[in-house]
Amino acid sequence: MRRLYDWMLRMAEHPNALWVLAVIAFAEASVFPIPPDVLMIPMIIARPRRAWLIASIAMVASVSGGLLGYAIGALAFDSLGEPILTAMGKADSMAQFNEAFVDAGFWAVLGAGITPFPFKVITIMAGWTGMPLATFIITAVIARGIRFYLVATLLWYFGAPIRAFIEQRLGLVFTAFFIVLIGAFFLIRFI
Repeated sequence: MRRLYDWMLRMAEHPNALWVLAVIAFAEASVFPIPPDVLMIPMIIARPRRAWLIASIAMVASVSGGLLGYAIGALAFDSLGEPILTAMGKADSMAQFNEAFVDAGFWAVLGAGITPFPFKVITIMAGWTGMPLATFIITAVIARGIRFYLVATLLWYFGAPIRAFIEQRLGLVFTAFFIVLIGAFFLIRFI
């Protein structure tokens, strides 16, 4: 895994880095284990003026890859989806997760798209549970947009000094943000 991570960092300097980012973001949403942020961060630090382009490519490719994950769940769960989830250690909790996912599909996709939770798990589960495709796409665009544009904004504004914070603690910040978002939703709904 470390060699793969180091390879991704080296690719940030490559002339075809935007294409590599698109491939990584696409694959991460359905099968790949490392998030595109690892490649985005050094790319944006090296060229801050391209921050929005880099975030846009990551978002579009990630949502497109999410559609592949959705298709795997909807059309090939037994042959592809279940082995992918099993390899990630999620096989034991699929039935329980299925019930929770059906009840909170929008929030599950939003949460996984923003937080460090593996997005591929949610994309496959969205297809497997039959989540409406339009809801999935809209939620994935919102979630991945928030995640990638926030990273791009922080790096564009603060530059290299924020890199360590993003690499070490941004997942925690996204998770806290998502919890606050859900809490606000419940307060508004029940008050």
